[in-house]
Amino acid sequence: MNGPGQLNQIRSEIRDHTAVITLANASRRNAINAEMVTEIVGVLDAVEANLDVSAVVITGAGPAFCAGAELGHLMRASAENDLATDALRTIYRVFLRIDACVLPTIAAVNGPAVGAGMNMALACDIRLAGHSARFATRFLTLGLHPGGGHTWMLRRAIGAQGAMAAVLLDQEMSGPEAAEAGLAWRCVPDGELMDEALRLASRAAAAPREVLVQTKESIKEMADVSSYADAVELELPKQLWSAQQGEFAARLAKLGVGRGRGN
Repeated sequence: MNGPGQLNQIRSEIRDHTAVITLANASRRNAINAEMVTEIVGVLDAVEANLDVSAVVITGAGPAFCAGAELGHLMRASAENDLATDALRTIYRVFLRIDACVLPTIAAVNGPAVGAGMNMALACDIRLAGHSARFATRFLTLGLHPGGGHTWMLRRAIGAQGAMAAVLLDQEMSGPEAAEAGLAWRCVPDGELMDEALRLASRAAAAPREVLVQTKESIKEMADVSSYADAVELELPKQLWSAQQGEFAARLAKLGVGRGRGN
C-alpha cells in the first residue's frame, strides 16, 4: 500500500486487513522529522478511506522503535521567533493524527521509544512491547519540558505516580516493566512481536468495520462521562443503530437465532 507520493521515511503495506506502518529512518534510529510526519499522516488518510482495512500497526525498522524528534527541530524551537512554535507543532501533528485515527492502532514497540518516540507509542490505542523495548521520557535530561501531550497521555496510561516517576525521575522502563506498569498491554519475545501485533489486529477485522469505528469512538468519549446513567445514554443510540444493520441479522442467523426471537 502506498500513501500519497513516494515514501522515504516510512514503509507501508497491508497484511490481510491490517495496515502496517514501519518507521524507516533507521540511520537516525527512526527519529521523527517533518517528512516522516507528512508521510504518516498521508498514509493514515489513505488507510481510513480503504474500507478493507480494519486496524493499524506502527513499528520501527532496525533496533529502535523511535529515538525521538530530530534535533534540528528542537534547535529551531530554541529560537526566539514565530518559527519556534511551528517547529514543535510540526512534530506534534503526527501524535494528534494517530490519536484521531478512527481505526484501532497498535504500537509494536521493538526497541527504544524515547521522548517524542514515546509519544508516538502513547498516541496509539494499544502498546505491545518486545523484550528489547525501552520506554524513556528523557525530556528533563535535556533540560526540556515535555511536549506533545506527553504528561497527559502518560498520566492516563499509568497514573499520576507512574508519570511522576517516569518524567521527573527519568525512570526508564523495559518491555516487561512497561507491561507490569500497564504502559504496554503485554510484553512478548522480540521474534514474536509482529506476529502477535498482527494477531491482535486481526481481531478487529472480525467485527463489522463501522461498528468497530463507532465502538472505538465510544470508548474514547467515555473519558469525559462521569456517571453510569450518562454512559448508558451515550451507548444506546449506537447499539440501536448496530442492531438494525444487516450484519447483525446475518450473524444471528449463523448462530441459528432469528431476529426478534431471542436466545
